[in-house]
Amino acid sequence: MRASEVRQSTDAPLAAMTPASGPTVLRMVLGARLRKLRESCGLTREDAGAAIRGSHSKISRLELGRTGFRERDLLDLLDLYRVTDPVEREEYLELARQANESGWWHRDSDWLPKWYDTYLGLEQAATLVRAYEPRAVPELLQTADYARALLSLAHSGEPQPVIERRVALRMRRQSILDRPNPPQLWVVVEEAALSRPIGGTAVWNAQIEHLLRVVAKRHITVQVLADHVGGPALADGAFTMLRFAEADLPDIVYLQQLTSALYLDKQADLDAYRAVANQLSVHAAPPEYTIGLLEALRRRQPRILDQPAGTKP
Repeated sequence: MRASEVRQSTDAPLAAMTPASGPTVLRMVLGARLRKLRESCGLTREDAGAAIRGSHSKISRLELGRTGFRERDLLDLLDLYRVTDPVEREEYLELARQANESGWWHRDSDWLPKWYDTYLGLEQAATLVRAYEPRAVPELLQTADYARALLSLAHSGEPQPVIERRVALRMRRQSILDRPNPPQLWVVVEEAALSRPIGGTAVWNAQIEHLLRVVAKRHITVQVLADHVGGPALADGAFTMLRFAEADLPDIVYLQQLTSALYLDKQADLDAYRAVANQLSVHAAPPEYTIGLLEALRRRQPRILDQPAGTKP
């Protein structure tokens, strides 16, 4: 049996998958393809697990892209699924090699939570990032000083060198917006989130100036949700929806919690969050009003005295 016999008509050829998709997404694509092969053969996860001397839960992790493939396991699964064409087998092996590579953020693995490592891989590969943020300026649009002020509050017990590593990681993430084919970024931000003078007057003003520059870019859409609309009543906290070019992958909703995160890909969840995102967008001011709203916000914001901690005015 050739793998092409079980691909959907919208599937991209395996050979078209490149490291630019990112290891996280490549693992998910490879896992999805293997799941289709297994199901087309009428085999259970238990059957596949036995073939690689593992359990059904290991097959589940592999098919969900939660872990990398060992070459021996992949070859055994291809044998089990009767994929015999040498060219196709090599395509699968090459995809597995690319999927097993580390992302650029791997150097921060000594402090980076594994659940966040997954999000970074998905964000790097997304073609659309759609988000709602009720608390602060979205991370992909923050200045370094603004991010530093936020991270210093959130991780007040950490030494400054660790805070600086967190800031550097956040700034590096933003490079996706400056690459030749950037993702579309569409965010709805609460007016209250933009009004919070994080870091003091100078930092906050510089952040608003930065937003005024970036919203002029065609691939960045920012909508402001007025306080009286009650965005938190429409959505129970911040969320991000990610979409990918790979036909194998569904959209994913990312919900970050204090010590973990949720990744939702069930159709019912996607429909619910997409409906909320659309509702928030309808209630928010149209994108063409964003520059004027930011300028008005800056004019009416009362000045705040910036002074070193411990000094008296």
